[in-house]
Amino acid sequence: MRGKIQAPAGFPVGAFFGLTIHMADGANTADDFNQGAEDKIPVSLDSEQAILGAVLFDNEIFFRAAAFLKGEHFHDPVHQLIFEACGELINSGRLASPVALDTYLASSSGYIEAGGKKYLEQLAANVPSTTGAVDYAKIVFDLSVCRGLMSIGSEMVDRAKTSSLEDHPSRQLEDAEQLLYKLAETGKYGGGFKTFRSAITEAIELANAAVKRDGGLAGVATELRDLDRMLGGMHPSDLLILAGRPSMGKTALATNIAVNAAQKFRAEKQPDGSMKTVEGAVVGLFSLEMASEQIATRIISEFARVPSERIRRGDVDQEEFDRIYHAARELEKLPLYIDDTGGISIAQLAARARRLKRQHGLGLLVVDYLQLLTGSGRRNDGRVQEITEISQGLKALAKELNVPILALSQLSRQVESRDDKRPQLSDLRESGSIEQDADVVLFVYREKYYLSRSEPREGTEDHAKWMARLDDVGDTAEVIIGKQRHGPIGKVDLHFEAKFTKFSNLAQNQYSNQ
Repeated sequence: MRGKIQAPAGFPVGAFFGLTIHMADGANTADDFNQGAEDKIPVSLDSEQAILGAVLFDNEIFFRAAAFLKGEHFHDPVHQLIFEACGELINSGRLASPVALDTYLASSSGYIEAGGKKYLEQLAANVPSTTGAVDYAKIVFDLSVCRGLMSIGSEMVDRAKTSSLEDHPSRQLEDAEQLLYKLAETGKYGGGFKTFRSAITEAIELANAAVKRDGGLAGVATELRDLDRMLGGMHPSDLLILAGRPSMGKTALATNIAVNAAQKFRAEKQPDGSMKTVEGAVVGLFSLEMASEQIATRIISEFARVPSERIRRGDVDQEEFDRIYHAARELEKLPLYIDDTGGISIAQLAARARRLKRQHGLGLLVVDYLQLLTGSGRRNDGRVQEITEISQGLKALAKELNVPILALSQLSRQVESRDDKRPQLSDLRESGSIEQDADVVLFVYREKYYLSRSEPREGTEDHAKWMARLDDVGDTAEVIIGKQRHGPIGKVDLHFEAKFTKFSNLAQNQYSNQ
């Protein structure tokens, strides 16, 4: 069906004279969109033609529009084809003109049926002004989102009508939120293949960002110098597992990293008005074991240099209280969000993480700790299957949100039975799935913890040796990189202050590759 179509009321669509356009079945004018009829599709072919004509008239407009507009956002398949062809030509350094596009699209049947070169010339000739080109692009994008909402709504209505015991409403809500999140993030609700060219472009942009940043990091920095040197930062879509026995300092290290990333957060406004993170990250912390106020007390203790147990007891003098007050005022500005709900499922965690990214942005997600999450609760599933579901869910969430996820994990007791208590990959509880799904596995090990609990009888030769070893170890902690999918494994030495639960760089840095 062919005819004239207008955008929904309120959209600033300009005149587009003398142009025959395609109209979606059942869609007529702006007034029709407000009647609520089920067969009306939100689409403005005027706007689609306007942005295409503006790009053909001035190729520079493509870069401004392509910051958020993609081919799949166009309703008309021919318009999708033309926009994507413009991108191919312009990104390769060539001119996207009606003549060049006609040669490029000559073998496309849909293009020929739409009018071929004559249609392209009409598009370019009937653009009275390119001033509002980006506004047209935004209309195309917004209406694409509206069509996505219609599709999701229709799917959820049909699913709710046929709900069964196996398809619980809570699962339907979680799935609906996931679909809505994807739509909000990308303007579409489905994935698909991407060209190798686009993958190469993303890789080059990542490398370029690393070159521009101090230290050459492509990912979110931990601000622990030698650990960043080994990891290159925490990379988007990676699942990092931080494991250790109780009292090794897993939570302390994860909290230090979270605060360091939040402190460094800096974003810049892009030409299309969006904000892009340049350094650091907005951080989400799921604390399934400790209450949020306990986490906050630890962080304040570190910055105010007052032991946390004294803060909890109120055993501080005026000078220390002043330091606590000023530290708290400074820290309250951090883009750090804590969820201390215990016993949540992996699906609930994913839904809350999506909501956080949609509302405040998200650059790093920390989960303390993995074994406290629950699975879907399907019957006859053992704990190993549940952990597999959780680790796979965390990895899938890291890819979906395109952020690194740092998940803490407990180690099995078999570590305690060895003379050398440095952890290994086989010490991970239900290690098969965790080790397989993780991109990076880190272990925290503090020899002083074990030495302080094995003091020989005073006055003996063993006691003298023990004292000497204790002095040698000092406050050094080790972070052992047991697995790294994209880099070396090895060991990093850090300084650990137990009374402030703080990990920091050693004055003399030493680490060795294995």
